[in-house]
Amino acid sequence: MTLKLGVPNKGRLNERTIELLTKSGIDLGEDIGRRLYLKAKNQDIEVIFVRAQDVPIFIAEGSIDLGITGIDETAESGKDLKKVLDLRFGFCHLAVAVPEESGITDASQIKDGAKIATSFPNLTREYFEKLGKKMEIIVVTGACEIMPYLGVADYIVDLVSTGSTLKTNRLREVGSIVESQAAVFTSDAAMARNGQAIQDIVDSFESVIIAENKKYIMADIPKDKLSEVERIIPGIGGPTVLEIAGNDQFLAVHAVVDGDKVFKTIAELKRLGAKGILTTPIERLVN
Repeated sequence: MTLKLGVPNKGRLNERTIELLTKSGIDLGEDIGRRLYLKAKNQDIEVIFVRAQDVPIFIAEGSIDLGITGIDETAESGKDLKKVLDLRFGFCHLAVAVPEESGITDASQIKDGAKIATSFPNLTREYFEKLGKKMEIIVVTGACEIMPYLGVADYIVDLVSTGSTLKTNRLREVGSIVESQAAVFTSDAAMARNGQAIQDIVDSFESVIIAENKKYIMADIPKDKLSEVERIIPGIGGPTVLEIAGNDQFLAVHAVVDGDKVFKTIAELKRLGAKGILTTPIERLVN
């Protein structure tokens, strides 16, 4: 049975998603930019390019088996889906923002009946209802930040990552509705009909994510320094230690290390007399 995977066709998640698929071994060929759907080469996987906000709907309706989209989009859809993997990119949060001159410092200070511009009407309405307030929701599809300036709305609810866009437009965040990042979603129905294929893809994605902050390090180290080297580069289950042909004074040691520890690790290995130190990136790492 062909597995159907929905991915964002554009926007903030598209480029990184395509990179993830490629690194995971899902070969999309040369026509990525011109096709709305395509069959992965040598795999029983069909990739469907759709709007990020449509991915949860298509999963819920059974049109696709799983999809990559933001946690924010899935929450806004209201669909009962299964999140099977956080992808650790596309970090942002849905925030309430007001003009700096408004004097408001917390969303609870916003008065009933205020106009809120947003592309997330369901989450916005639910948030203010929990505060005991009823707002006039104005649905927009982009550029929320300009709405208070134009007089279209009093305040906005929009996605925020660094906050620089709010500051540029003289807006201040006064409330956070939901934390978001890209994630893989599916449904109980899809798992029932295609569970193993879905799990294989999720495992593939996870192996790429794990590997991205790792480096493979190789070095020739003095034999009498092996115990100290094992402390410096413990690896995943301990370093791989190999004899070197024709050299009984050194051993070859291979291990996986965290990317942010490479500088310190190399410096410590050099102090122990290591030679021929080499680091390489890791494409995938399966635990």
